[in-house]
Amino acid sequence: MDDYINLEASEHFELKTWARLLPYLKPLTPRLISVVVVMILSAVVDAAIPLFTQYAVNHFVVPQTTVGLSGFAWFYLAVILFQALTTVLYSRQSMVIEMKMGRHMKEECFTHLQKLPVSFYNATPVGYLLARIMSDTNRIGGMIAWTGAMFCWYVFYMLGMIVSMLIINARMALIVLAIVPVFIVFTRIFQPKLLQASYAMRHANSKIITSFNENINGAKTSKILVIEDKNCSEFSGITEEMYRASLRETRLNAVFQPLILFIGSMAVAMVLYYSGVQVMAGSLDFGVLSAFIAYAIAILDPISHVTRFVSEVLMAQVNIERVTSLLAQPCTIEDRPEIEEVYGDVFHPKVENWPKIDGAITFRNVWFRYPDAPEDDYVLENISITIPAGSTVALVGETGAGKTTFVNLACRFFEPTDGSILIDGTDYKERSQLWLHSNLGYVQQSPHLFLGTLRENLLYGKLDATEEEILKAAKLSRVDVLAEKLEDGFQTEVGEGGDKLSSGEKQLVSIGRAIIADPPIFVLDEATSSIDTETERLIQDAIANVLHGRTSFIIAHRLSTIRNADLILLIDGHSIVEQGTHEALMRKKGKYYKLYMAMMIRDESEQSGFKMK
Repeated sequence: MDDYINLEASEHFELKTWARLLPYLKPLTPRLISVVVVMILSAVVDAAIPLFTQYAVNHFVVPQTTVGLSGFAWFYLAVILFQALTTVLYSRQSMVIEMKMGRHMKEECFTHLQKLPVSFYNATPVGYLLARIMSDTNRIGGMIAWTGAMFCWYVFYMLGMIVSMLIINARMALIVLAIVPVFIVFTRIFQPKLLQASYAMRHANSKIITSFNENINGAKTSKILVIEDKNCSEFSGITEEMYRASLRETRLNAVFQPLILFIGSMAVAMVLYYSGVQVMAGSLDFGVLSAFIAYAIAILDPISHVTRFVSEVLMAQVNIERVTSLLAQPCTIEDRPEIEEVYGDVFHPKVENWPKIDGAITFRNVWFRYPDAPEDDYVLENISITIPAGSTVALVGETGAGKTTFVNLACRFFEPTDGSILIDGTDYKERSQLWLHSNLGYVQQSPHLFLGTLRENLLYGKLDATEEEILKAAKLSRVDVLAEKLEDGFQTEVGEGGDKLSSGEKQLVSIGRAIIADPPIFVLDEATSSIDTETERLIQDAIANVLHGRTSFIIAHRLSTIRNADLILLIDGHSIVEQGTHEALMRKKGKYYKLYMAMMIRDESEQSGFKMK
C-alpha cells in the first residue's frame, strides 16, 4: 500500500511536470493574469506603507502641527480602501481558479476511469484512486490559485521594500539587508527538516485514513473474528507514528520560529543603533528611522515565504505526477478509431449501426496472460472451442483454474494475448466494446448494488426501461417475490452496497438488473454460492427463466447448475481437458467424474448440516 500513498517530493524542480498543467491553465489565463496584476499592485502599495509613516512623522509628529493632516488622512484612507479592494478581487478570482481547475481535473479523471478496463480496477486499490481524484486535485488547484498568487505578492513586496529602502537611505538599507544571508542560512538548515517532518505527518495521516476505511468496511468481519483488540493495537501504532512526526515538527518550529524572531530583532537593533547615532548627530530625521524600523521587521516575512514556496512547489510536483500518471494510464482494451467512427464510443454510441447479436462464440487458438505477468505465465493456453448461439455452458474446475478468466475473455473485459475470439463469426475487435457489453447480462458472485431503491437498482440494467419491462424483469428474476416481503416493496432502500439485503436477495436483484435489457449473452459467476437453500430455490427458478434462448455461461459452484447445461467445460492446467454433456462426461469417468463425485459428497454434507440445524 505504501507504493500507492507515497508522498515524498522530488528533489529538483521539473518544468516538464508543471507543463502538464497547461491544458487546465489555458482556459483560466484571463483570471490568472488579473490575479497577478492585482497582486503586483497590492504588493507595491503595501511596500509603500512605511513611507506614509515617514511622511506623517516628518510633517505632523515632529513639527507638532496638523496643517495638511486632513488631506493626508483622506489619501491614506483611499490607499487602505484600495488594499481592501485588491484583497476582495484576489480572493474572488483565486477562489474561482481553484474551483474551476479542481472541477476540470476531477471530471477528466472520472471520465478517464470510465474508459479503463476491468483489469485496471483488479490491480488498483480504491483508496489510491480517491486520493488522486480528491486530495491531489484539490492540492494542485490550491497551489496554483492561492500559493502561486501569494508568491507573486511576496516577491514584489520584498522588491518594493528593498527599492524603497535604497531610495531613502542606501547605507541603512545595506545594514538591514546584511541580516538576510544569516536568515537564509538558518532557513536552509531548518526547511528540509521541517519538510521531512511534514512528509512523515502526511504519510501517517494517509495510513490513518486507510485504517479507518478498512476497519469501517470490515466492521462485521472484525466482530465475527473477534479482532477488535488487534485492530486497536495496530491503529494505536499508526497514531503513535503520527504523534511522533507531529512532535518532531513542533520541536523544530519551537527552535526555528524564535530564531527568526531573534534575527528580526537583531535587524531592528542594528537599525536603531545606527539610526540613533545619526539622529543624535542631526544627519537623519525621525521619519526615516520609523520607516526603516518597519522595513527591518517586515523584510524577513516575505523571504521566509519565498523560501517555503520552493518546498511547496516540490511537494506539489508529487500531486501533479500522481494525477497526470492516472490520466496517462493506458486503456489496454481500446476500440480502433475506424471502429469508433462506425459504432461510436461509450459516451457517443451509434446504436443504429450496431448489428444484432445471436450469441455464437468461438475461441480460436486463444492464449492469455495478464499484462504484468512473466512472458511464460499463461492463465489459459491454446483454447479452441465453438459455443453455438443459445447454448448453456457450465465451467467447472479447481479454484484458480481459469474459469472466470475464460468468461472475462468472452465478455471482452480482457483480450487474448494471442489468438482471437469471434462473436457470430466476426472477431469482436471489429465491433465496439459497448456493442458487446450492451448485449451482455452479468451476475457476479458478490454483486454490488447502488445506493437507492430496489426499483432504481433494477433500472441500472436499462435506464429507459418502461414499467412493463421492470415488472417483467422482476417476475423473471423472482424479485417480485422479494418485493412482496418488504414493507416498501420496490421503493425499499437497499442501503450502501445493498447491505440492507441478504446475499441471496442481492443476487436476485442483480439477476433482475442483468436481464431487464433482454441480453442475448448471459453470465452467472457462481451466483448460488454462500446463500440459504430457500433463496437458492428462488435463484434457480430465476435462472431457469432467464437462460432459455440465450448463450449462457455458468461458473458452477453447486450440482444443480451443472447437470442441465448443454455443454460442460472442465478447465485444468490452463486448458480445457474435458468437454461434453453431464451424462457423457460421467460415462467417461475421467477428471470431471471425480470432481463431480467430490462436489456431490460436499453438497450432501452441507444438506445434512442444514437438517441437523
